Amino acid sequence: MKYSLNSRKVAEATEQCLKERGVKKRDIAELVLFLQKDYIPGLTLEEVYGHMERVLAKREVQNAILTGIQLDVLAEQGKLMQPLQDIIYNDEPLYGCDEILALSIVNVYGSIGFTNYGYIDKKKQGVLSMLNDKNDGKIHTFLDDIVGAIAAATSSKIAHGYQAELEKKQLTESEDANNI
Repeated sequence: MKYSLNSRKVAEATEQCLKERGVKKRDIAELVLFLQKDYIPGLTLEEVYGHMERVLAKREVQNAILTGIQLDVLAEQGKLMQPLQDIIYNDEPLYGCDEILALSIVNVYGSIGFTNYGYIDKKKQGVLSMLNDKNDGKIHTFLDDIVGAIAAATSSKIAHGYQAELEKKQLTESEDANNI
């Protein structure tokens, strides 16, 4: 029988893993609002949720989430080979694989996502502050970057959609003016 992965099961596993690690969709949506509030007036959490769900539905995004969380969990359990165990456990500053995995999410939605990701990664806003707290015994070397990347990708998706709507509105107004 040919191998076939059930997409619904992957999506459910992804959502469950985020919950188990203490990340709620609302946490990510609030990061998106933080990133977009100055650029898109009146943006609501409900609008953000719709865009974020489409980002989270992408298999590439789900794969990055599952991979990163699994590596964090294995590091917590001391089950990685050395020196990788110490590198991930201590969130070694020169270890960039966590950012590279997160950038695979950001890359899905273009260059705006890269700047949003860099900004939110430095600000450590909202849930990112909790994920970077090294005092709770949890390892989030990958997850903090992944959550920031989901917010950045969602922000990029919203920005592209907002620009398209503005252009559509301008075109309609221009056509209406020409018909007068």
